[in-house]
Amino acid sequence: MTTSFSSGIHHLTLITRRVQANVDFYAGFLGLRLAKRTGGYEDGEQLHLFYGDRLGSPGSLVTFLVWEDGASGRVGNGQVSEIAFAVPVSAIGEWMTRALAHGVPVEGPSREFGEPVLRLKDPDGIIVKLVGADLPAAHLWGDAATAVRRLRAATILTETPDETAAFVTRFGYRPGPRAGAIQRMLSDTDAIDIRDASGYVPGIPGTGTADHVAFRAADVAAVRAAQEAFSRLNSSPTSFHDRKYFTSLYVREPGGTLFELATDGPGFTVDEAEDRLGETLLIPPHDRERAEDLKVMLPQFAMPGAPRLPWRDLPFVHRFHTPEAPDGSTIVLLHGTGGDEADLMPLAHRAAPHATLLGVRGRAHEEGVARWFRRLTPTSFDQADIRSEAEAFAAFVEGAVTGYGLDPARTSFLGLSNGANFLAAVMGLHPGLIRRAILLRAIPVLEAPPPVDLAGAEVLLVTGARDPFARTAPELEAWLRRAGVDLDAHRIEAGHEITPQDAELAGQWLAVKQGEHDGGHQD
Repeated sequence: MTTSFSSGIHHLTLITRRVQANVDFYAGFLGLRLAKRTGGYEDGEQLHLFYGDRLGSPGSLVTFLVWEDGASGRVGNGQVSEIAFAVPVSAIGEWMTRALAHGVPVEGPSREFGEPVLRLKDPDGIIVKLVGADLPAAHLWGDAATAVRRLRAATILTETPDETAAFVTRFGYRPGPRAGAIQRMLSDTDAIDIRDASGYVPGIPGTGTADHVAFRAADVAAVRAAQEAFSRLNSSPTSFHDRKYFTSLYVREPGGTLFELATDGPGFTVDEAEDRLGETLLIPPHDRERAEDLKVMLPQFAMPGAPRLPWRDLPFVHRFHTPEAPDGSTIVLLHGTGGDEADLMPLAHRAAPHATLLGVRGRAHEEGVARWFRRLTPTSFDQADIRSEAEAFAAFVEGAVTGYGLDPARTSFLGLSNGANFLAAVMGLHPGLIRRAILLRAIPVLEAPPPVDLAGAEVLLVTGARDPFARTAPELEAWLRRAGVDLDAHRIEAGHEITPQDAELAGQWLAVKQGEHDGGHQD
């Protein structure tokens, strides 16, 4: 390849399952700067965090795709297995003391390629090495005596070590020393350690694994030239991307690891001032039309030392969205089939902009999608599963009330389709648990709805006139009325999908019901 490259690693991108723990480790414990937070460029509903030095310089960056409570991956062949940061040689002892004080798993110090190394594990179990190497920092961030300087190395697992090493040379690396099964490849600033892992398991993408390693390119022309060179090489397919902060090219090396070639510029100061980097959630330009919805859906977190909600280990995966000016009310959200805990947050936020939102994820899975209970056929449902999941949900609600300090009198529930069906079933099986509910596109799923007294409960029921599943919705309405529910039922010109009228009806109804409660409370 004849094109020129800047030297070394541009960034490493990994996947985390819990954003708060990730921020606490990389910005809190390691002291890196959170230099940018964005919606994902490939998937706008995926948060992307960038940590590095003061400017988030190429060569200092480690980035994370946030799969909040996502499935764990498996580290194996065709993946980066370890990442390493350079710290001052004199600071290794202090970093070991710091790790022990913070309860961070640590091994060492040992020596690798003549350098002292501490091996840590981040909250996802990713191996993070701190290497004593007196390398310069492009733009130092933190205490000069101890701060992380830059990326030192990344380790790749491969069953084709010679081919992987040859491919890495195309990014400006040259063979360095060998230690056991590891061939070190050197740039002017860092290293790629290629580990012969022949016979080991293949990697599986997921949380706790690396997505790719990116190398530096001087400019867009260099990336385009690389694309042409890979085409002549007949390598794996390439893809070219404008990521706003850099322009890049993806390609897989022969062992399967995903490589990226990324330009040094324009950098992170194109849309934030240097002294405000990383403070604002930014949405990619192509998602501008749904930016406000994405800002509600993406997981929130607190910076180290800032106030935060406690995290409680409850029976269901859940996530909060706290608005800028919360009014003390909470809406608990139950998604439809195939959704997740963030799906209904935009609708609920439009209906009640000052309500705190608590999205919950169903635990029944069918063909890889989340539900609230099992189906036997498209129109019959596992009654025992409904009852057991309803009992677990009741425990969740009670735990959320005590663990998060929710006010039951100011807590509403909103469900769509399968989530709405489940909410209605929970109301029948656990009377008194749910006092106020919005049921969108709901039908009855209990074969024998119990003759319970739900006097005092309030329900908004919204049915789509063209909803193919709504044939039995009148039965649900009749049961709610017999149970004594204060029912407001609407049939709107819609199918099974959500419409703007749903948010409008929900907002009007919540405003009236919450106003009635607050007025009565004040008296």
